[in-house]
Amino acid sequence: METPIPDAPPNAEQIEYWNGAVGLRWLTYNDWLDERTAAYGRAAFAAAAPRPGEAVLDIGCGAGATTFELARAVGRDGSATGIDISAPLLGRARERAAALGLAVEFLEADASRPPFAPQRFDLLFSRFGVMFFDDPVAAFAELRKTLKPGGRIAFACWQEPQLNDWYELPLAAIAHLVERAPVDTRQPGPFAFSDPGYTREVLTAAGFAQIELAPFATPFYLGRGATREAMADDAMEQVFRVGPVARLLEGRGEELNAAARDAIRVALLQLADDDGLEVGGAIWVVTARAG
Repeated sequence: METPIPDAPPNAEQIEYWNGAVGLRWLTYNDWLDERTAAYGRAAFAAAAPRPGEAVLDIGCGAGATTFELARAVGRDGSATGIDISAPLLGRARERAAALGLAVEFLEADASRPPFAPQRFDLLFSRFGVMFFDDPVAAFAELRKTLKPGGRIAFACWQEPQLNDWYELPLAAIAHLVERAPVDTRQPGPFAFSDPGYTREVLTAAGFAQIELAPFATPFYLGRGATREAMADDAMEQVFRVGPVARLLEGRGEELNAAARDAIRVALLQLADDDGLEVGGAIWVVTARAG
C-alpha cells in the first residue's frame, strides 16, 4: 500500500514565492514600491481611521511602512503588529523599527491562520496584502475571529487590470511578441478582489457586515527622473524586476527579451513628461465590520 502524499499547507506556493528570489527583489526595490503605492495606502488609512489606544494588525506588512504609520496613530497606549510570510521583508521591517525607536511587533506567519487569541484587535488593516490567500473565505473568517466585537477591517486592493496602466501598459507593448494568459480575478494575485461583487461574497461568507467598497484613483508614477530618458530608465528597471513582464519573459531567451525591452521603452518614452512618467492606477478601499 502506497503512503499517501500529504496535502501542501495553505498558501504554500505564496510562502515559497515571497521567500525566494521574488522576495529578495522586492526587498531591493522596496523603497521604490513604497513611494509609488503610498497614496493608495493613505486612502485606505483614512478609511480605517486608527485611533489612539487601539490594537491594530497590519496584514501583509512587508517592510513595515504602513505598520509604522499605524503605530504612530494608535500611540503608546495602543499596539501595532505586522504579519507577513516574507522573512526578507520582515528583516528589513525590524531593522527600521529599531532605527525609528518604535515599539512594533513583526511576526513571520501566514495571516490566513493568524496565531492570535480571539478578540485581540480593534482594527485589521492592509495595503495590498490580502489578495494572495488560497482560500479567501476561510482566511477572512479566521482573521475576523481576531477582532473584538464590532471591530473593523480596512484594506486597499487593485481594481480591474484595464484601470491599472502600471500593469497593462508594458504587457500591451509586447502583445505582438508574446501571448499572455488572461487574468483570473478569482485566483491569488494582485487582482483577486477587483470584482466588487466577489469581494462582497467573500467577506459576507467570512462573517463580515456593513461591507463598503469605495473607488479611489490617482496617478501611478512608473518612472521619475530629470529627463524623459531617465524616467524611462527608472521605469524599465522596475518593469523587468517585479511584476507581470518579469514573470512572462522568464526563460524565453535573450533575443525575445531584447525585443521586449525595445518595445516597452518606446511605449514609456511616449508617456514621459515634465512631471514624470505617469500612468493610471485605481483601487478599491474596502471596509467592513465583524458581524
